[in-house]
Amino acid sequence: MKYFVFALAAILLSCQNQPAFNLQFEKVAQNLQFPEGPAWDGQNTLYFSNCYGNWLGMVQNNDEVDTLLTVDSTQNCFRQTNGLTFHSDGYLYACDFGLGAIERFDRNGSCQIIEAGFNRPNDLAFGPEGHLYITDPKSYDKDTPDGCVYRYNFTIGKIELVADSLCFPNGIAFTADGKSVFVAESAQNRVLKFTVESDGKLTHRRIFAEMPGGDPDGIALDVRGNVYVAHFGAGRIAVFDPRGQLIASIPTPGKKPSNLEFADPDLKTLYVTEDETNALYRARVPIAGLALSYQQREGHESD
Repeated sequence: MKYFVFALAAILLSCQNQPAFNLQFEKVAQNLQFPEGPAWDGQNTLYFSNCYGNWLGMVQNNDEVDTLLTVDSTQNCFRQTNGLTFHSDGYLYACDFGLGAIERFDRNGSCQIIEAGFNRPNDLAFGPEGHLYITDPKSYDKDTPDGCVYRYNFTIGKIELVADSLCFPNGIAFTADGKSVFVAESAQNRVLKFTVESDGKLTHRRIFAEMPGGDPDGIALDVRGNVYVAHFGAGRIAVFDPRGQLIASIPTPGKKPSNLEFADPDLKTLYVTEDETNALYRARVPIAGLALSYQQREGHESD
């Protein structure tokens, strides 16, 4: 009985420590064609993919929507991008599923293909050692585990296989210490967690969270280690604590949120791409997002 009382008290205290996730979404851009991959540059611009719209977009100074580049302007270096992220070198890196390639863009829109030959590269994230991790799905089938995760090793300029036998690997995000990484396995409706070894390989695969009712898609973390997952088809952002317990289910303006990114100088604005309404949204959140490897984490260690 005493144990039960202590356990109940701990649960109640934990609930009291959780902030309210009553987000008010504001539409930032509309009339898009399957928006994806929002990426904050750490300064004043949010970039996003417009998968079937033949252009790559950006939002400057919170409200000015513009085009970074179009398909016709790049001489077959850019076709259909999905996941985007920045690196400390100042370039925007992209998964181009139309070309089966990884690309990088400077702030003027100049494009360079870094590596080609992928099936359908989906999302990407920089690991703690500065190398680029890429999810590369093939078949969308829970019984066909032909998806992989690769690492582009900048030291040797080479692609390395770090995980395989996945059913449509999708969103990817690292923990603050870089010792673990989350990967959305969309066709299995779940998020996996891996241990990151010193050679970059992903081992000790385990289920972090089951997500029935839709596909787990883009992933982002906050400074408390909570994991935010765009639940495509379920119309929500699912928020899990570091143990994998669901602590919030945030309704989105449409049923198909595809990806998300913390932005603004305090990293307390959450941008969400949504593919039923074909729009980009944002909302203020109670907890700051985890700064990515190219950003200064020292300024974002508290709420």
